[in-house]
Amino acid sequence: MNQILRPRADRHLTPGTRHLLFFFLLLLAPAQFSAQQPQPPDPTRLTVDSIFTYRTRSLGPVQWQQDGTGYLALEPSPSKKGFLDIVRYDALSGDRTIKLSAEKLTPSSAAEPLLVENFDLSADGQKLLVFTKSERVWRSNTRGDYWVVDLKDTSLRKLGGSAAKPSSLMFAKFSPDAMRIGYVRENNIYVENLTGASGSTIKQITSDGSRYIVNGTFDWVYEEELFCRDGFRWSPDGKNIAYWQLNTEGVKEFQLINNTAGLYPVITSFPYPKAGEQNSAARVGVVQATGGTTRWFDIVGDPRNNYLPRMEWAAGSDEVVIQQLNRLQNTNIVMLGDIRTGKVRPILTEKEDTWVDVGWGDLDWDKTGLARGDVEWIDGGKRFLWTSERDGWRHTYSVSRDGSDVKNITPGDYDVMGVEKVDTKNGWLYFRASPENSGQRYLYRTRLSGEGKAERLTSEPGTHSYNISPRSDLAIHFFSTFNRVPKTEIVRLPDHTVARTLIDNAALQERIEKLKRGPQEFFRVAIGEGSERIEIDGWVIKPPDFDPKKRYPVLFYVYGEPWGQTVLDAWGGRNQLWHMMLAQQGYVVMSIDSRGTPAPRGRAWRKSIYRKVGIVNSADHANAVRAIKKWPYVDPNRIAVWGWSGGGSSTLNAMFRYPDVYNLGMSVAPVPDLLYYDTIYQERYGALPQDHPEEWKQSSPITFA
Repeated sequence: MNQILRPRADRHLTPGTRHLLFFFLLLLAPAQFSAQQPQPPDPTRLTVDSIFTYRTRSLGPVQWQQDGTGYLALEPSPSKKGFLDIVRYDALSGDRTIKLSAEKLTPSSAAEPLLVENFDLSADGQKLLVFTKSERVWRSNTRGDYWVVDLKDTSLRKLGGSAAKPSSLMFAKFSPDAMRIGYVRENNIYVENLTGASGSTIKQITSDGSRYIVNGTFDWVYEEELFCRDGFRWSPDGKNIAYWQLNTEGVKEFQLINNTAGLYPVITSFPYPKAGEQNSAARVGVVQATGGTTRWFDIVGDPRNNYLPRMEWAAGSDEVVIQQLNRLQNTNIVMLGDIRTGKVRPILTEKEDTWVDVGWGDLDWDKTGLARGDVEWIDGGKRFLWTSERDGWRHTYSVSRDGSDVKNITPGDYDVMGVEKVDTKNGWLYFRASPENSGQRYLYRTRLSGEGKAERLTSEPGTHSYNISPRSDLAIHFFSTFNRVPKTEIVRLPDHTVARTLIDNAALQERIEKLKRGPQEFFRVAIGEGSERIEIDGWVIKPPDFDPKKRYPVLFYVYGEPWGQTVLDAWGGRNQLWHMMLAQQGYVVMSIDSRGTPAPRGRAWRKSIYRKVGIVNSADHANAVRAIKKWPYVDPNRIAVWGWSGGGSSTLNAMFRYPDVYNLGMSVAPVPDLLYYDTIYQERYGALPQDHPEEWKQSSPITFA
């Protein structure tokens, strides 16, 4: 079961940080903005505190049933306050039945039910795997307790046996026949047979797991930058398990000091490879599900200077498909590995002058699949789907199993921004794209054969994503716009008619409509001249009672690096409410996306930042601000900028490189010196620091302080 990961570009401000920025901006304040005593609540105006009362409802974990007629979801229990029921909905009629009530999720040895955080239905629909009492490992809560529920008699079984510590299991999943469960515990892989008594039939599959030897999961940098967490795979026949092993010994460690945990500091130390330093060594092997010796694949190359970012079974139980990414991340080799001999043979090589994207497309952190850069098999395993920017745009390709035939099935001058569904039975590929507007996302479909043209299925403007049913005739549709809070509904495909509304957030939208708001608009601003002239996307939030004859102070919200696009026709959550509050105080708030941000504007746009992080993006932003300063309602002497993570770095670059453009800035969680951040992220966009020391110096904002 996949846990949700939040990208660095999508972190929201904490209340404390918001208060800090609130008072910080007093320095830039318009005349009518003052730190007076609090006034009685006004429903038409936002405050720092009231922002947190504007909560959107969203759909929790959902799983379609195999027949596609309904889905399972988590909902608050009406009889056990604070706990959840697992319910089944008929997708079209909305008929609701309780699959498992909170009461039935109460172990015999416990007084209270299990607080379910996630669940997984077995392929035969007879068992349910429940995840609870989770704890954070790196960024995500991937360790916890797992229980199996037999849906015939609602009996509960806790996995791990008496030897397992509380909240110590990771990535538990059913075998293909649902008779066993595999999981990771303390860096080793285990298989538990469900036919015997609890704890009596647990087989330890690996035994060398330790502080430095990691089986079936990953170190910090693999999870953070390559999105690798679950590190083992059942073979389709259930006889074998393929898995990653990482050796972190020799990776220099970072110490975190917690001075608030108690009377004395608590020090946490973990391997953290900074740019240019030594990485973990990774390898992939296969072991029988009953135990035995692991057969490691014979992959050429130094394992500490190459990455193995993806591995899956290759549409059968005899071979696995492995991707090997070199340390410079400009060459990705796809290879097939024979589990009997351990030999591998390359079938496809993806190479770039800049970098090759492995986790590509929009960041749907609650999904897995092709949008993660995985291989998707079609035509009974004779072909697979692959993503590439080889023609200048991001497209999906159909590739023969031996790699000899590579066919673009989504041709055109546009980017595929995420694959939503591969419908092999009916021969369709469903994907998101937006050829005309880089700030929006729509659903398209095209033939897996590559015949004909792609057709757009979404008609309503905005940003759309989908959870498509196994039959591809229905989808859970999530969408919003810059001025419309998220809405969730069931739509029929391919006509995209609404079958049923699940969550409309109408009450919240009504509250927002009552707020005093000024114009909120998208725009493009030109920078450069002649052949160098480009247009930068942006949005602006203007104050209520906006007067075009007045001049206003402007706050720019920035990210500016390859993992974040801020100019989207999508609801921005608390960040957007924060900006709307500032507009009510008399500020103009803007955001612009420089080159190098992951907008669907082609490979050249996105990769112009290569070995120029902090240089190209900050110059684009400053040049756009210079142009905006000439707008009649902008006060050119009161320009502020703020951002988080990559946006924090962009803020430092703005202040240090272009002090004539910006008057003040607030930088949250920046990377002042690129050498301080990790290998995978920073080397992907800047190559090795020891090969280009001057470039790294010129890319680091601290150089210009």
